[in-house]
Amino acid sequence: MKTGGQLVVEAFVANGVKRVSCVPGESYLAVLDALHDTDIDVVVCRQEGGAAMMADAWGRLSGAPGICMVTRGPGATNASAGLHVARQDSVPMILFIGQVQRDAREREAFQEIEYRRAFTEVAKWVGEIDDAARIPEFVTRAFAVATSGRPGPVVLTLPEDMLTERAEPPAARAYQPVESHPGPAQIARLAELLAAARRPIAVLGGTRWSPESVAGFQAFAERWHLPVGCSFRRQMLFDHLNPNYAGDVGIGINPALASEIRDADLVLLVGGRFSEMPSSGYTLIDVPYPRQTLVHIHPDPTELGRVYRPDLAIAASPRDFVAALAGIAPAGEPAWSARTAAMHAAYRQWSTPPERGPGDVQMGPIMNWLEANTAPDTIFTNGAGNYATWLHRFHRFRRYGTQAAPASGSMGYGLPAAVAAKHLHPDREVICFAGDGCFLMHGQEFATAVRYELPIIVLVINNNIYGTIRMHQEREYPGRVSATDLTNPDFAALARAYGGHGETVARTEEFAEAFLRARASGKPTIIEVKLDPEAITPTRTLTEIRNG
Repeated sequence: MKTGGQLVVEAFVANGVKRVSCVPGESYLAVLDALHDTDIDVVVCRQEGGAAMMADAWGRLSGAPGICMVTRGPGATNASAGLHVARQDSVPMILFIGQVQRDAREREAFQEIEYRRAFTEVAKWVGEIDDAARIPEFVTRAFAVATSGRPGPVVLTLPEDMLTERAEPPAARAYQPVESHPGPAQIARLAELLAAARRPIAVLGGTRWSPESVAGFQAFAERWHLPVGCSFRRQMLFDHLNPNYAGDVGIGINPALASEIRDADLVLLVGGRFSEMPSSGYTLIDVPYPRQTLVHIHPDPTELGRVYRPDLAIAASPRDFVAALAGIAPAGEPAWSARTAAMHAAYRQWSTPPERGPGDVQMGPIMNWLEANTAPDTIFTNGAGNYATWLHRFHRFRRYGTQAAPASGSMGYGLPAAVAAKHLHPDREVICFAGDGCFLMHGQEFATAVRYELPIIVLVINNNIYGTIRMHQEREYPGRVSATDLTNPDFAALARAYGGHGETVARTEEFAEAFLRARASGKPTIIEVKLDPEAITPTRTLTEIRNG
């Protein structure tokens, strides 16, 4: 006979869990006690939102569900920000929540929430385990749901008294991933459509990719001389220096690439939903009936035809779809080869940063230095804000597994994601980009990096404003500044107060030495980059936006 807490942890072990992120709570002490006797890493975080975002980053970078544990009520609602990221970004994750004891439910007991009502919108499935004997069943089901079809977050709640109850169910078994495969007739039809096309383009997105499938699609694109774009914050799905790469399809898209997508006669969407951000507000492809011939590949059949009506719909994960592409090749050199080369040249020009801008710190030369002085396997993370444009537009991603950023646009994501990435890949450099507003959403997780001796490097791009909101404010209500100014700490001193390394960059020429000192310190580091608020985008100032 084992306690519910022991059975939960045994189910973790059976399903290959290596680490969990958590903020402890008395509601699930029995699980924490059972974890004491395992080799599972328990990463203690400082706020539940950060813990949930760490779990998302583990799921995003590994493909296996990230595991997070929080207590009831305020703990659970804090974690909901991470649930929302995982839901919109199709990332496998499981959130375990300690719940009030069973005989107190529906009385608005201390910190009680009915999670099925609260979280159904941001989770694939919300379940509560009433009987300890059913723990293996529920936990293994949670892994299956989180990873199948369109991946996403699952919530399981654990009543406190259930976790101390004893039971003797059959031992938990590992979940089996559910795969969907393209049919031979569908692949043959795709080959026909490609052969008939004159202006095709592929757009890659979503999850359920792997290093092998990324390499396989690149080989397919090379055979067909096919131009390839990557969906918003999915840039790591294609080597940016490959001559077939056309650019990222998201916020601030290259106008030339946007025009090519609108004028294409065949659009191949692989893995993603092509939702609001990558579609430029649903303007690149008409809803519901695209002008272009549309081939949509997605692992969840319910996503096919939900927004766009495709000419060819294929329910398959990117991995299985790409494996099926190995058998098709063009009869000769495709007619669009010169167009593909021109699109890559346009991307190279678009992704070359400007040398000058307002103020004493120029982000263009800083980006050039980072490109020359970081390895291709460096992992970059970020949250949301105008500062992220410098990374997304001007960093040239080369390899799969080097990007963790929220397509949902959630602020505060970059730091917890960097902590998770360094846990997952301790031998690789991890660099987090954060704005001053974004960093302080989950800045306390820097203490987590210090506790676990994770030498991440955080670039806090500090312009003392909520930059994205100020940009929109100046455009819509010129000169009427309201609620967008910020007063910030000395971020370098803050890093040192936490036990890390701190640097301040007030002039462009100071950056390289500051970064090298950060790297040599072997400590978690914050490099505060003091950016003039006028430098609101790489190409426009706040004054220009204010004046129309």
